[in-house]
Amino acid sequence: MADIPSRGGAVDEFMDVKRHRKRLTMKFGIDVPSRIAFTEDISREGMCIKTAMVCPPGSRLKIELNLPDGTVTKIMAVVIWAKMVPPNMIRLVKKCGMGVRITRIVSGEDDYRRLCEELHGR
Repeated sequence: MADIPSRGGAVDEFMDVKRHRKRLTMKFGIDVPSRIAFTEDISREGMCIKTAMVCPPGSRLKIELNLPDGTVTKIMAVVIWAKMVPPNMIRLVKKCGMGVRITRIVSGEDDYRRLCEELHGR
């Protein structure tokens, strides 16, 4: 397992956000969202993406997130941290993959914010 180093104190700042465990299917990529992955947790500001195919911190991603009601939210995000693990270990290791900060919600913002509020109310 290898941690890809982050830039500055952004990880500490990112960790203070109220996150909610939620597994949602998604696609992500730098140019085109073509890699399939799952969320481990989400917040209004970002999410943890469970994947063995991480991008280095600072990478800008395009994300298509499938919400429980069937809608797709299109998101632009930047990688804050990345933890690479072998594909056969991904189910065994907590917080592997990438933590991303949302920079812009292209479409489906109301649906995404509503989901976050519902999870926050639980």
